[in-house]
Amino acid sequence: MASRSPYARRFHGLGIAILLLMFSDAVLDHFKSPRNAGELPGATSKVEVSNPVCGDVLQLAVRIENERIAEARFLCRGCTTSIACASLLTEQLRGRTVAEARSITAQSLSQSLGELPAATFHGAELAADAVQTLVRNIAANYR
Repeated sequence: MASRSPYARRFHGLGIAILLLMFSDAVLDHFKSPRNAGELPGATSKVEVSNPVCGDVLQLAVRIENERIAEARFLCRGCTTSIACASLLTEQLRGRTVAEARSITAQSLSQSLGELPAATFHGAELAADAVQTLVRNIAANYR
């Protein structure tokens, strides 16, 4: 493996410094070690939402047992914040009723991740859009 030039090493260090300033420890933790990523066999409901501006796509699936969300999983093609928000969302969904899931908002996700800056808030909006779409989908199918 070729060694990096001094310029490349400085640029790499600068990139890491920018990431550390831009993202909280919670965001970086959920991004580096996402919880509940992957397909959910036997899902009760599955939705896919996207952000046409940035191109991020989030698929959210849940399994409901005894009127509570027993399991939630996600697949995400997106930026650091979108992945982190999707990971956090699945953790927050577990154990809630569908009605309780309605209370999850972009702002509540942002707060849980240490207040996302405006430039990355779209990740929380994508996750909130997914949960609201999921709630509507479940309500429409279980009337």
